[in-house]
Amino acid sequence: MVVFIPGWMSESEEHRWVDEMVRRIERSEAKRRSPARKSDDALLQRCTELSERYLDGKAVPVSVRWVPPMRTRWASCTPDDGTIRISERLRDVPGWVVDYVLVHELAHLLEPGHDAAFWAWVHRYPRTERAMGYLEGLSAAAGLGFVGTDGDAEAEAEPGAAAAEIEPAAEAAPA
Repeated sequence: MVVFIPGWMSESEEHRWVDEMVRRIERSEAKRRSPARKSDDALLQRCTELSERYLDGKAVPVSVRWVPPMRTRWASCTPDDGTIRISERLRDVPGWVVDYVLVHELAHLLEPGHDAAFWAWVHRYPRTERAMGYLEGLSAAAGLGFVGTDGDAEAEAEPGAAAAEIEPAAEAAPA
């Protein structure tokens, strides 16, 4: 760990600041490594919590498990049998990103495609946009070429997004 400090700090201030920054990083790392990252059972429990909070408890997976890194996606869901698989590449991302991926896959249990109804469920998770940006950046930085959670550029584009941006201006125009 490297801590940059201003040159004007005294030696005692320097030690105090470095100690504080180390404590902050250790606390942050402990939060990132939530129990959901330890086992498949913990992932299933987290899905139950997220479904209750954001999906009215309607999405109930049969199984949720960590799987070896997938070639083209972060996670996948098979609505027919209620299984969700999460790439082990996500074990070290912040918990709110894993939560987004879980909510995304849980929403597939309610709406198999990526239509407007699906996105309405997903957007109930308040950090959706932020998590999508995080995953895009992670993919770009690692040179993975992933586009969306399910690995499909076409599927990840929200239907009607362009129209939604244009319509409010049209509504505001005088009749």
